[in-house]
Amino acid sequence: MTTLTMRPDLPDPAQSYANGRVPLGHCLVEGGVITPAQLLMALHLQQRLSAPLGEILVAQGWASGDQIQSALAAQFSIPRADFAGLRPDPALAARLTPAFWLRHRCLPWTHAGGTTLIATERPDLFEDLRPRLADSFGPVAPVQVSGAELNQAITACIGPRLARGAGCRVPARYSCRSWHWALPLAPVLLILAALTLFLLVPGTGIVVLGALALTTLMLFTGLRLVALLGNLLRPPTRAHLRPRAAQQPRISVIVPLYREKEIAAALLQRLSRLTYPKSLLEVLLVLEEKDEITRRALSEVRLPHWIRVVEVPDVGPPRTKPRAMNYALDFCRGTIIGVWDAEDAPASDQLERVADHFARCDKDVACLQGVLDYYNPRTNWIARCFTIEYAAWFRVILPGMARLGMVVPLGGTTLFFRRDTLEELGGWDAHNVTEDADLGIRLCRMGYRTEMIPTVTYEEANCRPWPWIKQRSRWLKGFLVTYLVHMRAPRALLRDLGAWRFLSFQAFFLGTVGQFLLAPVLWSFWLLLLGLPHPARDLLGTSGLYAASAMFLLFELLSLTIGMMAVTRAERRFLMIWTPSMLFYFPLATIAAYKALLELVLAPHFWDKTEHGVAAVDQKLGEV
Repeated sequence: MTTLTMRPDLPDPAQSYANGRVPLGHCLVEGGVITPAQLLMALHLQQRLSAPLGEILVAQGWASGDQIQSALAAQFSIPRADFAGLRPDPALAARLTPAFWLRHRCLPWTHAGGTTLIATERPDLFEDLRPRLADSFGPVAPVQVSGAELNQAITACIGPRLARGAGCRVPARYSCRSWHWALPLAPVLLILAALTLFLLVPGTGIVVLGALALTTLMLFTGLRLVALLGNLLRPPTRAHLRPRAAQQPRISVIVPLYREKEIAAALLQRLSRLTYPKSLLEVLLVLEEKDEITRRALSEVRLPHWIRVVEVPDVGPPRTKPRAMNYALDFCRGTIIGVWDAEDAPASDQLERVADHFARCDKDVACLQGVLDYYNPRTNWIARCFTIEYAAWFRVILPGMARLGMVVPLGGTTLFFRRDTLEELGGWDAHNVTEDADLGIRLCRMGYRTEMIPTVTYEEANCRPWPWIKQRSRWLKGFLVTYLVHMRAPRALLRDLGAWRFLSFQAFFLGTVGQFLLAPVLWSFWLLLLGLPHPARDLLGTSGLYAASAMFLLFELLSLTIGMMAVTRAERRFLMIWTPSMLFYFPLATIAAYKALLELVLAPHFWDKTEHGVAAVDQKLGEV
């Protein structure tokens, strides 16, 4: 027979707890934990915060988590579970789904005297669960457990099941896990055929390759031009916004970490500047079970109560960021789910802006994308160009695309979702190395919208050539994967997106990848401006070649204009003189594109990790 370990000063667990209970606040005042004045202030805060009283008291620093747990146990006349002395039985947990235990924040502990003891973080909600639990366990009784202890027990009991499920949450028809070997061969064979033609018949080959290059360039140029006009001529409207909500929502932010030995202390310092009520905020630092490097880094810092670690059980591939986020999603308690990267420095009031926007915007707005910027633009030339590129994308192009109702490929961080919609879509595709862009497409396919919000998160610009190429190759490979997956059924995609979004989908993915893969062909047209012979001169004629060169020049002028517009803010104006040098920056992406094409065939799911903590923060930007 199992021995029950419980505190001797509390009643036997088989006893039913009283229906008439002393309020928790009174228990804490009578126990000398808080003062009457602190209780009144906490009750006043509770009127606008949709949080339990105990969590408010802990967030204010007026009580410890252990004191709240003891008071709850006394209030409901139930014992506290001793998970250290007796671990929960996984066989009992298997009687109901993992989703049930996670949703209701409880877990079966053990049997005692013919009764199944259910460890719960919220004993005030137990009576609502009793009928459902009794169907599976017979007589049940609650025991009190802290949230941290419960999370550890859930991980031990059902973590492997959750981790395996996290790898296949997205329906197969939208996921690249059902990758067919022939899919990646299509772009490869197209490029090889054109190159073969070029080798056999150089003049004709350069014309064919040039036509492909100019087509992709026109697609991407058209996308940027339309987005620019949308940004300039269609300012954001707030006519649809509703009044602010009376209570703020709970927000959970997922921060995936992997082999981060330098970033832990800086990350905690940046997150500590957040001003959102800590009783409504939880930040989940997500790491792989075997990631000893990050675990050691976190062990050297003290985490506040609103930041906790979630370890993803090692149950096999894919060991990717999106699978880790899918796993962490099950442990989130918020109605809004956010994502930050390890090196991020979000604006202190970012979460207030997110909560306010979600409360006031239309219900079909399922995602908010913040602005991404860099805190080390002065590190070197690559960092400056990277900052210009991101400023152009997040401050000019992406807002215009969102306002015009185009497909919005998401940016990977500073993303916030309505939780119910995110779960409806199946979270992130665990096998896609650009899970953010893929999720943006699936949001559009399901009829939801993404809006931009004017809040900035600073990141570390990748400022070394080879790491930059590796990162960009992962993005380009992910774009290819996302395009091929969704184009498996083009008519269904057209039906889901509509003609306008379908066209923007083609322009973004084909234009982005194609312009880099075929960039050497476009560069060849500069031979004309230098007065040098060109292989296609006889086929196209001088006028045709000059027209192609002019189009290439037009694209560069548009890029220069957008880049200049994007860095007009006071703290970024020093980058204006560097904007023309972007012409020499993007050839790095051509190397990355061919690396991506090779990996598309050989290792489509390989995740080339970006190293963080390399560059120092630019002090001229102020504290970030």
